[in-house]
Amino acid sequence: MSLKIKHTEIILYVKDQQKSTNFYQTVFRKKPDLNVPGMTEFILNDFCKIGLMPNDGIAKIITPTLTHPNLGSGIPRCELYFIVENLQEEYQNIKNLDIKIISEIEERNWNDTAFYFSDLDGHVIAFAEKTK
Repeated sequence: MSLKIKHTEIILYVKDQQKSTNFYQTVFRKKPDLNVPGMTEFILNDFCKIGLMPNDGIAKIITPTLTHPNLGSGIPRCELYFIVENLQEEYQNIKNLDIKIISEIEERNWNDTAFYFSDLDGHVIAFAEKTK
């Protein structure tokens, strides 16, 4: 029997929780649903939540078995890929926020049209829509 996933929560390890909270608040155009020392959460829909955890917080759990996340700050460590309702509107919002676009809106060979940008810690974010 295959694994039955009921909900997805993605937690990003961040250098500065407050700066990252501000960044995602402007990108998502909503306030966090939880914002306490050590964790910020944005509920995006009934099935997906994005969390922000400081590098030093997760390091207490994972080191010394794994490398401290501070040693990987600023390099791409993951990609968040969001299918959105209005790609042009989201693209304009990111441009208006003066966030550097990594890859412009383009039809991709996997049948999506998408653009890419990154957050303050180098996590790659894509907004996309299905190509018709």
